[in-house]
Amino acid sequence: MHRITTFEYTTPEIATKLPARSSDIQSILKTRFGFDQFLPLQEEIVSNVMSGNDSLVLMPTGAGKSLCYQLPALCRDGYTMVVSPLIALMKDQVDALRANGIAAAFVNSTLSPEQNEQILADTASGEVKILYVAPERIATGRFRNFLKAQPPSLIAIDEAHCISEWGHDFRPDYRNLKNLRQNLSNIPLIALTATATEVVRRDIADQLRLEDSKWFVSSFNRPNLAYSVRPKTRAFDSLVGLLNTHKNESAIIYCFSRKETDNLAYDLAERGFSAAAYHAGLDTVLRRETQERFIKDEVEIIVATIAFGMGIDKPDVRLVVHYNLSKSLEGYYQETGRAGRDGLPSECVLFYTFGDRVKQDFFINQIEDPSERENASEKLSAMVEYSELRTCRRRYMLSYFGDESPVGTSASDSGIGTEESTGCGGCDVCLATKEEFDATEISQKILSAIIRTGERFGAKHVVDVLRGSRAKRIRELEHDQLSVHGIASDVPDEELRETIGLLQDEGLIAISSGEYRTLAVSSAGRSFLNNRDSITLARMPVLLEPSANITMDEGSNGKNLDFDRDLFAELRALRKQVAHERDVPAYVIFGDVALREMAYYMPNSLDSFSTISGVGTTKLNQFGERFLETIIDYCDQHDLLPREKIGVPRRKRRNSSRKTSANGRPSLSRTLNETKRLFTEGFNVDEIATERGLASKTIVSHLEKIARAEPEFNLEQLLPTLAKIEIIQNALKADGSGYLAPIKEELGDDYSYEEIRMVRLQMERDLEPVE
Repeated sequence: MHRITTFEYTTPEIATKLPARSSDIQSILKTRFGFDQFLPLQEEIVSNVMSGNDSLVLMPTGAGKSLCYQLPALCRDGYTMVVSPLIALMKDQVDALRANGIAAAFVNSTLSPEQNEQILADTASGEVKILYVAPERIATGRFRNFLKAQPPSLIAIDEAHCISEWGHDFRPDYRNLKNLRQNLSNIPLIALTATATEVVRRDIADQLRLEDSKWFVSSFNRPNLAYSVRPKTRAFDSLVGLLNTHKNESAIIYCFSRKETDNLAYDLAERGFSAAAYHAGLDTVLRRETQERFIKDEVEIIVATIAFGMGIDKPDVRLVVHYNLSKSLEGYYQETGRAGRDGLPSECVLFYTFGDRVKQDFFINQIEDPSERENASEKLSAMVEYSELRTCRRRYMLSYFGDESPVGTSASDSGIGTEESTGCGGCDVCLATKEEFDATEISQKILSAIIRTGERFGAKHVVDVLRGSRAKRIRELEHDQLSVHGIASDVPDEELRETIGLLQDEGLIAISSGEYRTLAVSSAGRSFLNNRDSITLARMPVLLEPSANITMDEGSNGKNLDFDRDLFAELRALRKQVAHERDVPAYVIFGDVALREMAYYMPNSLDSFSTISGVGTTKLNQFGERFLETIIDYCDQHDLLPREKIGVPRRKRRNSSRKTSANGRPSLSRTLNETKRLFTEGFNVDEIATERGLASKTIVSHLEKIARAEPEFNLEQLLPTLAKIEIIQNALKADGSGYLAPIKEELGDDYSYEEIRMVRLQMERDLEPVE
């Protein structure tokens, strides 16, 4: 019998104190990970792990599950072992940890036996703090011997739902973890997942023997994600419109089959999109290369089967499209969860037609075990119900996972003064402007057809009869002889289905549960027919173009910054360049949240740069100066001043990488020294820019900084003609502000920013006192 404490955490308040070593943990949170405060529920989980207790953690993707074991790993003696299901996920996690200065490694089949042995030796000697392993390796004799000789101080099981046969993604190799738990029963364990129903949670606890454990259940709500369902009518044109609204952003499109995946990727490439296919039928090397290209932003769109994504830790996917129906809501939730992992607004779109259910049913009927077949059918029925909803999709999804926490806003939040709900604010149903129509005649036809066919058929059969189908099944039942046969032949299939759903919402139609969802007319429906009542229904408009009305409120996740888009673009380009130099994904350097903050606060010193979210000590030392150069240069050209980040204390830097020379001036950074070397060797500005892969204006900014640090550095060759110098000097003296933009505006296109910058520097040098 488990004694389990469940924590429901749905509000943004954050506890302020840990029971032990709080100051150390808070310091590591900032210096190693670059965060000033915990996300909801993280602090309680870290405290429980630090106390040596077992934990079961259910948090949505992007809520910060990894930190819940990574931070305690740095505070505990010994090493932490993380069981992770996919190689790509291990690599992403290790790259990110190393970028933060944390000793992490993995052992898996991509390494040679000698490399794996060396990593185990490094772990045993204390040189590795976090070790990632695949579940398959747990079963090998060599690794069992290693664990016996060098047991970890903490075990983390990622994607823990894979251990449960009742889960949507059962993996037999996870069963090996039962033996792991048995052999290392005295070591605290934390199991983490983003998708698990109540049944799956209890199965995880049983399999891993999480006795006396605490369950931490966060809300499943992802407020930064917008959900919508579109009819599969002109689906490709609609998809193209969607992708055009997400230009230069990462997207994943899920398809049902390998053939459809290949065809769709080809069609998108023909339309000029950067798209590639991914599925299990491709060559292993090509699959790995495609995944790497996507992670490194070399390809923007992946068209894939569900084989893609579980091991992807890419935080800046802005669009996830399901071109076909998912098998279950668990799978759909997990796959859409790959959007917006950084907390920024992202979109999830499902193209739906009932025909996709028929495809899925065919495969479900091949399952031999009756209980498994029934379980799969029930999961698919829930997915179909989600797709056909005319009420809040977010609310339905959360209820499926047992999450009854409130979503959306109330009218009072807008100052109206009532508590009437205005919906979740982020799904097509809640945001759509409904179209009312007189449904009296079509409702009479639908209800009559249900009665005349015996109230023992599903919506498809009733619609086929109404539209006048001559299918074999209809002729065998002689339903083609009924008076209702063909009486709605002019009404589209999708419109009839939607009206049936609306009549169900009104209580006029009852739908049975189970695999075969048959329609029946309720007592209210019979009264409607007998009394010849009239009825008005409200339906959503059919969306064939991008749903511009689905706009997420960035304020809901604390990311509502009116950042400078042009500076953000320059910082993204710099990030991509730095990532290419280090052969890591761009988000390992800095995430989009960090770049947005940089483009809003515009820090002008290492001190202020250190307050940016995601900037820890290691990243500050490695990347701070380089990003500051771009920010300062941009602000200088556009006369922009930095903003103070209110409420975030700046920390003192230890062992600063920037030293001073004997005369007290700051010494040059590596990037400035490289520009100086090329300049003194006779390269001009454009040649240096080409050699270094930077913009010419950035090289000029470098040279100006060098000249300020070294007064003897000669830049006379960059000065314009004497006539231009005199005009620029007069303009600078008349303005008096020292800013470039008003001077450039006054002088016009015949004068460049670089010329004005050099003349300003010369004037400043002339005013400096002689030492």
